[in-house]
This record gives sequence, structure tokens and C-alpha cells, in this order.
Amino acid sequence: MRSITTRFVMLVATAAVVPLLLYGAVSVYSLRAGTRQSVTNGNLNVAARAAEQIEQYIGHHVRVLESLAATLRETELQPWQEVVILKAYVLDLDVFRELTLFASDGSVIATSRLGSPGLDPPPTSAEPPLIAEVSVDDDFLPTTTVSLAVTRPEGRAWLVGEVSLEELWRMVDRIRVGQQGFALVVAEGGQLIAHGDPDQKARIASGENLADHALVRAAAAGRSTASTDDTDSRQSDLVLETEDDNGRGVLAAAAAVPSLNWTVIVEQPTSEAFALFDRLETQLVFVILGALVLTVAFGYYWGRSFIRPILALTRGTEAIAAGHLEERVAIGGTNELHQLGESFNSMAERLGQLQDDVRRQERQAMFGRIAAGLVHDLSHPIQNIGNSCRLIVKLFDDSDYRATFRRTVEREFSSIKRVLEDLRNLAQPTPLERFPVDINRSVADVAESMHALADTAGVGLETRLSVDRPVIEGDLFALSRVYRNLILNAIEATARGGDVTLLVEEHEARVRVSIHDTGTGIPRDRLENIFEDFETTKRRGLGLGLAISRKIVGELGGDITVTSTVGRGTTFQLEFDRVEARPAVAAAS
Repeated sequence: MRSITTRFVMLVATAAVVPLLLYGAVSVYSLRAGTRQSVTNGNLNVAARAAEQIEQYIGHHVRVLESLAATLRETELQPWQEVVILKAYVLDLDVFRELTLFASDGSVIATSRLGSPGLDPPPTSAEPPLIAEVSVDDDFLPTTTVSLAVTRPEGRAWLVGEVSLEELWRMVDRIRVGQQGFALVVAEGGQLIAHGDPDQKARIASGENLADHALVRAAAAGRSTASTDDTDSRQSDLVLETEDDNGRGVLAAAAAVPSLNWTVIVEQPTSEAFALFDRLETQLVFVILGALVLTVAFGYYWGRSFIRPILALTRGTEAIAAGHLEERVAIGGTNELHQLGESFNSMAERLGQLQDDVRRQERQAMFGRIAAGLVHDLSHPIQNIGNSCRLIVKLFDDSDYRATFRRTVEREFSSIKRVLEDLRNLAQPTPLERFPVDINRSVADVAESMHALADTAGVGLETRLSVDRPVIEGDLFALSRVYRNLILNAIEATARGGDVTLLVEEHEARVRVSIHDTGTGIPRDRLENIFEDFETTKRRGLGLGLAISRKIVGELGGDITVTSTVGRGTTFQLEFDRVEARPAVAAAS
């Protein structure tokens, strides 16, 4: 039933759902790729514009100093005039905190400070313009120095200006990406010189170095290979998805400030950067899933009307297979399925009639077999008892015959009792009790009790026990009955002078008991049914001994098998799981 429904749903899925899913997958993938590319390009553009602004900002100050240097170079001014010019620049332009003109030997020519200058001359080997590392002054504001060469009649001089980068901080603070994205600026050596996040300003004061940051290295590599590398590949290297110190996902994009060898990095939480994509993806997925559910639901609903008659026939077939021949199916309409249902009902009715006939014939056959077996097994003992009763009337005074009469009656009644016990155990088996059983001892006890019968039959009875004295979980009385049945069958099947051998051996984690005889053997066509009820190879008996033995062995968790060769003998093997002997059992053994 489930298979047909499942196949129909799979048919609907193949015809309609699979294309829908493919379309949805392609749409989601395209949306993901397009959105990520758009967000990445946007953040790269923000970083590039920020880098351009910073370069213009620093370049403006450098050009101001170049203008001042030209003034000092082209006019022959007195030192006091140069001092006035330097001080005027400092007073007019707040961005310059100090301006000092050094001679080539490092001596001070002129300075804007009242006292000695706070700046140092640059190395004579430096190439102008020279921008020093950014530092934080006593007010925790960023500053740097810019050095320019000035050609004078007396030789080369250096104009050094201390530039305040406070406006740079304000510029970086104004750069925002979304609501939670900020920009940061890294100098050439990896020094963090500006950060737009107010909570991250302390990282600047602590002098944090980001030279090992992947984007800083990529920006530096891009500057060195800008003329040879592909633009798209360089941009892909300047984008990175990483995590911040709080474990939050961050999308970072970088841009280089070529003239300064600085790097601008824009960081934005991925949750915000891809928020629009996440919403669109969720909506698209829900739409696709909704369409999928509706398609499957409608397909299932309409398919059930077609599949329902087949399901009814399936249930009817299963009921018939389970033995409920009274089961019928009701399929409306006039189509082929209706005709199939009518044929099924006719078949079920005919099967019911045939089953009743078979049951009646089986009962008659079984009663006949039981009656014939009982007549066969009981007629001889009853006839012997009747003959003995008639003779005891005449020979009652003969003490020897009375003893013979007693033995005869006891023997025949024992045979009758055995037949009745077999019938009773077939109808209502005796419940078994499990406890540790010494397999050697149980076999030896039964063999000892059967020696007299073997001697009377002229058959040798040999017992070979295991050295390790294995123990199994079993019912001693039930096992003894199984041994007795098998040994008695072996003795009865063996002619005078033959042998019956009992062998106990261990086979891995199991214990095997073998009963082998040198008797007539069992034909191959009888071996398959040897353990069935009322099956026997002997001329006497109901054939219940082996059937009962197999039930007992099965209930004890064991296995019983038989091999036989006609004219050479038969071997029955019993196998049980071995268990560890308890102390009391080991002591008794």
C-alpha cells in the first residue's frame, strides 16, 4: 500500500516538483551569488572612496608644505623673516602644530616654536616627501611629521612640519557601512592609526599592530604587483569573511592608499551585510516549499482516488494470505478495477470452500492416522495383558507365573503409558525450567539407565564424555527425555552386534551431544520430515518421539540435526550454548 502511494507521489514529484526544486535551487544560488557580489563590491567601493579621501587629505597638507618650501627656496629672506613666515603658517593653519627649517647638517635655520624645536631633522638619505609614523600626543590625538627638501644657496635644507591628524579621525568616524559597519586605517608598518568604532579607540592608544592581518598583506602585495596582476583577482584578495574578538562574523573589504602605503579596511557584520539576502532567500525558500507542499498534496489527493481500489485489493489479498477467507472487497464503478474486485470476491469464496474441504479431509486423515497408530501401538500390549489375564485364572497358584504375569503387565502398561504421554505432550507440552545442567552427568545418567535395554537387544552402548565438563542452561528432566528417545530409537534401529555411541564434545562456544548408531539408516526422502508429528520409520508407534524432542530442544535454545546413510547408520546431533558453571554446580560435578 505504501509502495503504490509512494510511487505515485514520486511520479508527481518527477513531473512537477523536481523542476520546481531545480528552479528554486538555481534561483537561490543566483540570488546568493548576485547579492554577495553586490554587497562585496559596495563595501570595496566604500573602502576605495575612503582611501581616496585620505590620500587627498594628506596630499593637501603635503602640497601646502610644498608651497611653503617654494616660498623659502625662491626668495632670499632673512632668518627672522623666515621665522615670521613659519609662525604665520602655524597660526593660520591649525593642522600644523610646528614648522622647522633644518640645514643639511641638522642645525636649525628657523622654527615656529618660541624655544628650541620639538622636531628632529630627517635622515639625509631619505627621499622627500617623507611622512613619518603616526604617533599619539599627550592629548591622545594622532600626529605625524612631513619632511620636504628645500634647495638653498648654501645647500640643501629640510622643511619639517608636525601635522595634526585629528581631522583624519573625524573623517574615518564619518565613514559608516550600514548601521554597524566601521572603517579603520592601518599605516605602512601595520600600525593602527584610526578606527571609526568608538569602542575600538583604545586599540590605537595601545599601539596595536596589524601587519599580520590578511587584508593588510594583500593590500601591500597589490601595491607591489599593481602593474601585472588582474584587477578582479586583486579585488577578490581584498575581501575577507572572518570573526571579530567576540566571535561575530565580519565581512571586511580593503583598499590601498598608494602614495602613503596605507590601507583602509571597512568591516561590517555579516548578519547586517547579508540581511537583505537572508530575507529574500527565506521568502524564496518558503514560496518554493509552499508550492512543493501544494503540488504533492493535490497529487496525493487526486492520486488516492485512483489508487484506493488497488489499496482495497491489496488489503483483501493480505487478509486472504493471513487466512481470513471471509474477507471481501467493494469496488464501485464499471471499469476494469470493478471487474477485478468481483473476480477477487469469487476467488475468495471458492478458496473458503476449498479450505473447508481440505480441513475436513485433514481431520479425517489425522484421526485415521491417530486411530491406526493407537490401534497398532495399544493392541499388542492390550492383547498381551488379556492373554496374561486369561492364563492367570488358570495358573493363579503358580508363583513363577504370577511373577511373570506381574512383569508382563508392568512392561505393557509402561508401553501404553509412553504412548499416552506422547499424546499429552503433543497437545499440552510440559513447561520447562532452566537451570545449569552438567551435560556430562546428564548424558551419563541416561546412558546408565539404558544399558540393560541395550544388553537385552544385544547392542553395545558406549559413552564418551568431554574432559572440561561443560555446563548449559536446560531442564534436566526434559533433556533426559530427549536422550532417552534418541537412544531408544538408536537401539531399536540397530541389529544385534551393532553399536550405539554417545559423544559429548565442545565446539567453540557451544556444546554438542551426538548419538550415533550402526543401524539400518534412514532413507533420504524421509529425512526432511523426520521431525514432523506422526512421522516414523518404525513399524510401531505414532511418530511423536522425534517431534517432541525437537520442540524441547528448540525451547531450550538449542539445535537438533540428523545425518544418515542407509545401511551404515544414523547420527543425531544436539547443540546448546555453553554457560559458565556456578560454584554449586561445579561442586556437584
